[in-house]
Amino acid sequence: MPDLPGPLALVTGSNRGTGRAIRSRLLADGYAVRCLNRTPCADHTDPVTADFADPDAAARAAVLALAGAPRLDLLVVNAVTRGFGTVAEVGARDWDEAVAVNLTTPVRVVQAALPLLRRSEGHIVLMGSHAGSRPFEGGLAYCATKAALKQVAEVLLMEERRHGVRTTLLSPGAIRNLDDDDSAYKMSVESVADVVSWAAATPRDTVLGEIELRPGRLDRPPVVGLDRLQYV
Repeated sequence: MPDLPGPLALVTGSNRGTGRAIRSRLLADGYAVRCLNRTPCADHTDPVTADFADPDAAARAAVLALAGAPRLDLLVVNAVTRGFGTVAEVGARDWDEAVAVNLTTPVRVVQAALPLLRRSEGHIVLMGSHAGSRPFEGGLAYCATKAALKQVAEVLLMEERRHGVRTTLLSPGAIRNLDDDDSAYKMSVESVADVVSWAAATPRDTVLGEIELRPGRLDRPPVVGLDRLQYV
């Protein structure tokens, strides 16, 4: 197989929002970027799309997306579903989809990519969330799957460093993922992409196991001071 002129990245969920910004930043960094999305990107042709609710199909799609690649330098697992519902109300379909998209499919995609990542001593970035450590009402499926993803990242850190593969869990807070969101209390998708780029550029003898990323400005919370104890 021919070698690549520069590093190669695979990004899931890169057709909008944070994923699109990550793809753009990595291209600016000199990566060749291959995408794995549910639907094709508007600005280029995706040869492979995947139903992330079907983990085995997503794994096969990852193999196809990496076909012919001699190595993989960076894997960014960003695709997510954010279905919400209380414990009493969340439907079986919404729960199963969250477990598949947010937890099982990331594991399957990592498994598919590991041979090429080991060959290049590459880097995995798993996109977590504050929801993984800060649960909230109505967020059962999202909070639970993001908390479990943190454990996936920790196990990968223990198991794969012996093969030269590093893993970073990036856990951001509120992001302006929608094009019409101009909140001053959320992070821009470009800023989050910059942190992904920074994590991937760390020296090979170091690894950022987890990055907890918060907006630079904080709105006044509805409950402050001692009164918070009434709402735990």
